[in-house]
Amino acid sequence: MADQIQLSGVRLGPFEPGERITLTDPKGRRHSIVLTAGRKFHTAKGAINHDDLIAQPEGIVVSSTAGAQFLAMRPLLNEFTVTMPRGAAVVYPKDAAQILMSADIFPGARVLEAGAGSGALTCSLLRAIGPSGRLISYERREDFATVARRNVENFFGTSPATWDLRVADLLASHTEEPLDRVILDMLAPWECVAALAESLVPGGVFCAYVATTTQLAETVETLRVHRGFTEPEATESLVRAWHVEGLAVRPRHDMVGHTGFVITARRLAPGFTAPLRKRRPARGAYGNDYKGPRSQPG
Repeated sequence: MADQIQLSGVRLGPFEPGERITLTDPKGRRHSIVLTAGRKFHTAKGAINHDDLIAQPEGIVVSSTAGAQFLAMRPLLNEFTVTMPRGAAVVYPKDAAQILMSADIFPGARVLEAGAGSGALTCSLLRAIGPSGRLISYERREDFATVARRNVENFFGTSPATWDLRVADLLASHTEEPLDRVILDMLAPWECVAALAESLVPGGVFCAYVATTTQLAETVETLRVHRGFTEPEATESLVRAWHVEGLAVRPRHDMVGHTGFVITARRLAPGFTAPLRKRRPARGAYGNDYKGPRSQPG
């Protein structure tokens, strides 16, 4: 059981003291609590005794002292990442899923991540690489690294043996160890392209997650100028929930819109360069106002 938790973060069986669960009220509002013997969780609809939950199976419904009913479940990974304590902003589930698929994270992969932030994407990467993979996470800020370490340990129950968290600057301390995948969630990922190209194996995937169009353009153009990568692909994902009740089927008014862009490119074999693009750039794309990598001499 302990080995299973360490590898997946999934707990099975009855609720135990010390684990985090989610209580959902009839309006769909979620409350995250850590079970402690003898304690009570107080809500506007009355209190819930932790002892009424401990040793009970997942999926039960408990009543508060005022008679309100709450569904008790363990949080899924996507629920954990959006409710966990944070220092830096987290990578939301929709983007984490897109990164895992676009970068093709696989069991046994050697993955580098920078920066770790609050550890949301780290949890997804650790689960995807499995017990035979390796994840190296760089984080420049000690306070962010502390939060990330705590969140990862809370989810997996321990610090996974496959994880190496380094509090350091990526460019200043990275060694040229072979990597299958590189995932960058940082302000200027284009500054790391040349250095990481030396570590990525042929066919390996470079993936950058950025928030603005300025970062998007600089990263894509830097990958093109390097010539050691395939033509970069840039995408974003938008998630819209639907209201379904009888004949009332319509999109909900709220949606998760733009949060970030995902840029991917694959490493070419040594000595080979990317074929020149055959399509013409848009008129004025590299005009006098352009100050990107293509404007640099040589």
